[in-house]
Amino acid sequence: LPLESQHHQNMPPKVLIVLTSNDKLGSTDKKTGLWLDEFTAPYYAMKAKKFEIVLASPKGGPVPIDAGSLAEAFQTEDTKRYDGDDEAKAALASTVPLATVDAAAFDGVFYPGGHGLMWDLVDDKTSIGIIEGMFAAGKTCGFVCHGPAVLKNCKNPKGEPIVNGMKCTGFTNTEEAAVGLTEAVPFLLEDTLKAMGGKYKNKDDWNSCVVAKKNLITGQNPQSAPKCGKKFCKMVKKALKEEDSDDSGSDSD
Repeated sequence: LPLESQHHQNMPPKVLIVLTSNDKLGSTDKKTGLWLDEFTAPYYAMKAKKFEIVLASPKGGPVPIDAGSLAEAFQTEDTKRYDGDDEAKAALASTVPLATVDAAAFDGVFYPGGHGLMWDLVDDKTSIGIIEGMFAAGKTCGFVCHGPAVLKNCKNPKGEPIVNGMKCTGFTNTEEAAVGLTEAVPFLLEDTLKAMGGKYKNKDDWNSCVVAKKNLITGQNPQSAPKCGKKFCKMVKKALKEEDSDDSGSDSD
């Protein structure tokens, strides 16, 4: 077997979670950041599968957590587990700067949401490059809630928006209205995904909706994070299996 196959068979998949460094809601004096369970749900799904996980953000260091996501109403099994998990807390407090990441070393990338990323990751050239490179290489790219906003400037190898012609989902216009931030956000995610040619799907507000097409997986809202995380893990493992069989098949001489 060629080295890559042996590497994948003996080593756990390595995935990158990209998080916001921004704690400001645009030009308002309101605070925002990461929506905690959109990180904890996929993080613990990856941990359960023994994935190697690296956390990165534009500035590196601690990731701001949206205080709203810490409210009692939004606590889940995963956030409660995080509360007692010093390793996970330390990881979220010491992310690596995104510009130092070697995307080629990873088998997949995942973007949790929270409103914060709408102001720092959407136009981040490093982030765009990582997504475009991973998508073109057939690696699994996952996004939940406001996470798909980072696809706004990402193109496929043909130069079209990555979501063009692809089934996808993300935070709905009505969910944005329900949280009172329609005027605060730089763009409405549902409208933007549709405008880029995405085949936008959704369920009723605050219901889990996860959509996968090729190597792209998206989730609608915080409620979608657990299923989105688990499905992301399955897709990463499946892609590696296919890569292994391709490698061993093509190496017959």
